[in-house]
Amino acid sequence: MRYEGLRDFLAKGGKALAKGPVAIVMAEDDVEVDTTIRHHLMLGFPELILLASDEIALPADLAAKVHRVNYEVHREDALVSAVNRLSEAAPGIWMYYCFNAEYLFFPFCENRTIRDLLTFHTEERRDAMLSYVIDLYAGDLNRHPNAVSLEEAHLDRSGYYALGRKDETRNWEPKERQLDFFGGLRWRFEEHVTWTKRKIDRISIFRAKKGLVLRPDFTFNDEEYNTYSCPWHHNLTAAVCSFRTAKALKTNPGSRWDIHDFRWRNSTEFQWHSQQLMDLGLMEPGQWL
Repeated sequence: MRYEGLRDFLAKGGKALAKGPVAIVMAEDDVEVDTTIRHHLMLGFPELILLASDEIALPADLAAKVHRVNYEVHREDALVSAVNRLSEAAPGIWMYYCFNAEYLFFPFCENRTIRDLLTFHTEERRDAMLSYVIDLYAGDLNRHPNAVSLEEAHLDRSGYYALGRKDETRNWEPKERQLDFFGGLRWRFEEHVTWTKRKIDRISIFRAKKGLVLRPDFTFNDEEYNTYSCPWHHNLTAAVCSFRTAKALKTNPGSRWDIHDFRWRNSTEFQWHSQQLMDLGLMEPGQWL
């Protein structure tokens, strides 16, 4: 189904927000849009909303499976604005959001669905899930000048760290169960990344409710949503494996000529499997065994 904008979708496509979970994908360009959609449909999302301009082409089989919304994707905080409008319209529904060329992984996702994940997470009385945005990049930039290759994807196996998140309203004391996470290409090539965009944590899976607001740094106005676990034990976390930073670094004029290879001594081939991410400590199974 195709809609002329979010207003049109909310007026005509309300059934898509009736049950969930709902995946929201924003296509900033035409890179790997189809594989992004297919990946998330395979995870078991019953509804997927694609925010894209008219120039983005979709295969006919995918076009029939998604709710395509014509959207101005290049305005400031475009995805955040869309998520907030959709969240306000569907209280109680689980949602997930990402950009094109990003792929959600969660523990044991090869044989468990997104509904299985959220059923367990709900039983643990959690309304949101922390995810780490793990940078992917092509191993050979001469063959893949935009740094995107699913067949030759690499990631950093180390170089990740966390700092306590300060509360500016409480004399900059650390916030409870909240950390700012860093690493990947945003850390290694930080001279090309504004400091406000260097974090790799994102609350990308959440249960919508009235008054909930996603902020530009991908945290919410409800502080409990921003915590990595409940007070009594560790909870599940997820990973969003993303070519977005690599693609931006190799297409932006200010950085493209300075970068000839993203690989370094701690690069490893991405196996496209959740076990690798858990072995590297890039997501947490919690009590879900």
